[in-house]
Amino acid sequence: MELNYFRDRLFDLLNDSEGMGIVDLNADERNSLLAVRTEDGNVFEIVCRQAEGKEDGWTTAN
Repeated sequence: MELNYFRDRLFDLLNDSEGMGIVDLNADERNSLLAVRTEDGNVFEIVCRQAEGKEDGWTTAN
């Protein structure tokens, strides 16, 4: 799966989600960011980038 395809599908998923309280969603393709504004006024940024060297397994940050 290509990064752009993944980012587009993630945008669609968030955009179509109900019950998450998302009032605005903005894609900054130049910086590979999705900015999400919620009903309570919080703004979250999701960075979409392909992880290098993690094809055979991956770990999460501690």
